Amino acid sequence: MLDIGYALSRRFPDPPQTDYGTVGTPALRHDLFCGDVYLADVDTDRELSTGWGWLPVLDFAWALCDIAERLGRDSLGSRSPGPHRAEIDFTESACLMRFERRFGTVEVTADWVRRGEPPLALPYAELRREARDFLHDLLADLVDMHEGLDANPVVWDLRARFPRL
Repeated sequence: MLDIGYALSRRFPDPPQTDYGTVGTPALRHDLFCGDVYLADVDTDRELSTGWGWLPVLDFAWALCDIAERLGRDSLGSRSPGPHRAEIDFTESACLMRFERRFGTVEVTADWVRRGEPPLALPYAELRREARDFLHDLLADLVDMHEGLDANPVVWDLRARFPRL
């Protein structure tokens, strides 16, 4: 079972003068809501996590949903031998998180993990569902913390683009 989570950073707070109802896509994706994220395989008790404190958490959730959709673009679906590859580029560092789908399984690796460490192996359908759930749960938390964010058209568009499954 996959668990995706986050923690917001106290070292990199959002600017207090931010108007969350009108802030644009670049700021939502790259300037606000910094922290760390993790992907954990509960069954094997293994995880990939960041520990930098500066990662834009909403951007990560957004990118993860995009990647799940990209990995699923094959007319053969889970019968496709692949490999289908995608990656998340952490722009403030040289690190990458890589995703490779073969048939119905996605292997997730990251540059900062020790060599020889096996990848997280997850069912594709579970990654897709959990990525969307993570996005919606994160948005619900952020809306509770930041007045006006719920009225932001970018947030509305994001929720509509990646509905819960």
